[in-house]
Amino acid sequence: MLLPRSFYLRDDVVPIARDLLGMTLHTRIDGQHVSAAITETEAYAGINDRASHAYGGRRTPRNEMMYAEGGRAYVYICYGIHHLLNIVTHLLGVPHAVLVRGVRAIEGATVMDRRRGRAAATTDGPGTAAQAMGIRRAHDGTDLLGASIWIEDDGVRYPDQAIVSGPRIGVNYAGADALLPYRFFLRKGS
Repeated sequence: MLLPRSFYLRDDVVPIARDLLGMTLHTRIDGQHVSAAITETEAYAGINDRASHAYGGRRTPRNEMMYAEGGRAYVYICYGIHHLLNIVTHLLGVPHAVLVRGVRAIEGATVMDRRRGRAAATTDGPGTAAQAMGIRRAHDGTDLLGASIWIEDDGVRYPDQAIVSGPRIGVNYAGADALLPYRFFLRKGS
């Protein structure tokens, strides 16, 4: 079942990041459909979160999509080479987003392998996740209720003991906010 807009419009990005674990991310890009289970996420809580691109109300052409209504893709380039997929949440004007850090192939593993240039059954970071799914900067602003990128709830739920939460990765500049338990991933074997 396609996630409804209301899933993305909730006001707390942290439980949304957790709830996305096990959801199925689909893309239909360049005429090829692939799907993957979301296995790792990180929440970014807008203007009050020092790790967020929108901290302090910062608004630039790069992060403008964070201010859109929930249910859109915010795709940016990191280190000049990696495209990263974020899922915009909350209401129009409130810049919350969830970074998709990891996925596990369900359909189209050979397409994902070709995109990555190696086995991509499980990705090892947000850049490889977006690459395997075919997501690029051109997809910034894509409506997640559309036909090129969407997320479905296939009923997969993980018990609390299968989910690990902890600090986000690569945001040491954010001081105490870097230590917030806004990263969610599945324990090995889950």
